[in-house]
Amino acid sequence: MSNSNHIQILLNGLIQSIQEVIPQTVKINAPSLYKEPFTQSEAGVLIGITGDVRARIILESSSTIFGNIGLSMYGMEISGEMLESFIGEFGNMSAGKLCTYCADNGLDLDITPPTVMIGQTKLFGFQHAFRLPIDIEGLGQMNGLLTIDTED
Repeated sequence: MSNSNHIQILLNGLIQSIQEVIPQTVKINAPSLYKEPFTQSEAGVLIGITGDVRARIILESSSTIFGNIGLSMYGMEISGEMLESFIGEFGNMSAGKLCTYCADNGLDLDITPPTVMIGQTKLFGFQHAFRLPIDIEGLGQMNGLLTIDTED
């Protein structure tokens, strides 16, 4: 399977996983190529992907939007350390569903534990990246970033 096929499967899997995890109506806008550095403004989670493809998923938004997603999922407001924990779990749920989608499409992947990022963060060190703008009905925007590591 070619690298472009792997990327297409990963992007489709990320789109499907976000639509399944977030209980609101979600509109995913067209992916675009992204060059480093990536600057996160407030809150996010990074999940590493290993196996047939080496990649990373970053999901970032405001703390308010993550909190409102948690409220809609669990029926209670979450903040502070609970919110940080939820952001990590949100990343786990999304990456787990992505891996299931990829396995159904011929890719064997595993995920690393989530890294929760709070505050402004700049990320460097990726060769190829795709940005997915995500509109969450009634809540606002989230960004998904899929970085692909290529073997030299």
